Amino acid sequence: MIVALIIACEAAFWVLLAAGLAFRYVFRMPRLGLALLLCEPLLEVVLFAVTAIDLRNGAEPDWRHGLAAVYIGFTVGLGHSTITWVDARVAHRWAGGPPPVRPPKYGRARALHEWKVAGRWTVAALVAAALLQAAAWYVGADGETDSLRAWQLRMLWVIGINLVIAGSYTLFPKAEPKTGPRTEPTTDPNGRPDGGTQGGPDDGTNGGPEREPAKMR
Repeated sequence: MIVALIIACEAAFWVLLAAGLAFRYVFRMPRLGLALLLCEPLLEVVLFAVTAIDLRNGAEPDWRHGLAAVYIGFTVGLGHSTITWVDARVAHRWAGGPPPVRPPKYGRARALHEWKVAGRWTVAALVAAALLQAAAWYVGADGETDSLRAWQLRMLWVIGINLVIAGSYTLFPKAEPKTGPRTEPTTDPNGRPDGGTQGGPDDGTNGGPEREPAKMR
């Protein structure tokens, strides 16, 4: 039942998101759209309550309860940024909003962006780890908590990987490609490119060799 509820919550998340944005931008009903978007956190509350009731009724904690905690944590940490990302694109497409801002690619700005991303993933993993710990305490020392501990270890890996990625962009920043200076062709007093003749290509008598056709370069 827990897995089915997680799938239902994930589906409901995207249904509410699509409906909220549609009412907000397509049907020009921003208040109703906002109300639908504000219903998103209720999904996590329902999932948390059902998981707690299942454990209270004597169910042995297993990977399904751990997955529920991880889902809630990642929705808390990444849900807002996901909604913001989709909202910016829908606003641009349907409401004449500005183009979505693309993340920076180089230097310190890219490193700062990666740290922000790592921060969101870290929050998600910490919330999940805290819920897993609460579930372990709820079960007690006599209960089977190995599956919950295994999920906590995975959350530590998530944090570590994201910190390594962000740190690599700080220690080894990606440099912006350098482009050589652009040179403008010079012109003679008559307005023609320097080295050319008014009737045809350079024949070698006016100061320069004959130019190759562009397609041969």
